[in-house]
Amino acid sequence: MPSPRVLFFGYSEVGYATLELLLTRGVTVAGVFTHTDDGHETQWFRSVPKLAAERGLPVFTPESFKDPVWEEKIHALRPDLILSMYYRNMIPTRLLNLAPLGAFNMHGSYLPRYRGRAPLNWAIINGEDHTGVSLHVMVKEADAGDVVDQQKIPIGPEEPVSAIIPRIREAAVSVLGRQLDALLAGKAPRTSQNHTLATYFGKRTPEDGRIDWNLSARQIFNFVRALTKPFPGAFNDITLEGKTRRLLVWWGRPAQTTKFPQAHLPAEVVSKKPLVLSCGHQEAFEVTEYEWLN
Repeated sequence: MPSPRVLFFGYSEVGYATLELLLTRGVTVAGVFTHTDDGHETQWFRSVPKLAAERGLPVFTPESFKDPVWEEKIHALRPDLILSMYYRNMIPTRLLNLAPLGAFNMHGSYLPRYRGRAPLNWAIINGEDHTGVSLHVMVKEADAGDVVDQQKIPIGPEEPVSAIIPRIREAAVSVLGRQLDALLAGKAPRTSQNHTLATYFGKRTPEDGRIDWNLSARQIFNFVRALTKPFPGAFNDITLEGKTRRLLVWWGRPAQTTKFPQAHLPAEVVSKKPLVLSCGHQEAFEVTEYEWLN
């Protein structure tokens, strides 16, 4: 009996690591749908299209699935199972139904919380003490299908996003690895999500990195550590000595407000060395790693 054919949709570091796992385990990968590496995006992750091409796999990079030619191509690839590992586009239900063993997605949160885009960044922004990965059945609504398996990942109160990314990758590989045989046999366990506990967060853009200096120092710290490298960073326009310049903040910490007893408006520079700005709740934030962009 021929081994099941897996159609892989994936990108970013989780996509690379999980595709590598499939190939190491000898899974028949019928084709790889991914994204063209963007030269304008910081390439902090390994390249899925490069790995697929090196292994001689068919590679496809559609911008969308509106053209019916993609349904014809997928049908011709004869997938038994569809796996989506950090693929950025929604896959229409009509395409998911082409795989008789089902379609499953790896989402970067501990579902049902943090459905949607950029779940790790949002979790840190909101000061969560953990996130996770969840392998779930793909349905029409994003991240709402039954959970096959999931794993919690701790977030330390002072950790930057870069410290969590490797844990996400390792957890995703672990979850897929222990469920792979069941997926290929069509016997993966399923547990319904409690939809009343679901939260949903949307896509983030570089402009969403603008700091709101009305927030508390702790909230600003969470915001900065969620968006620091390898992401585009947190920023705002700051007036210093009569000139307004864009300040890109890579790191900082709540400042001791006892050093600055005078009340200040949010985003006022209360010290230049070290660079300290006032924020909400009559608090202050010390910027320790930064760039002036103009």
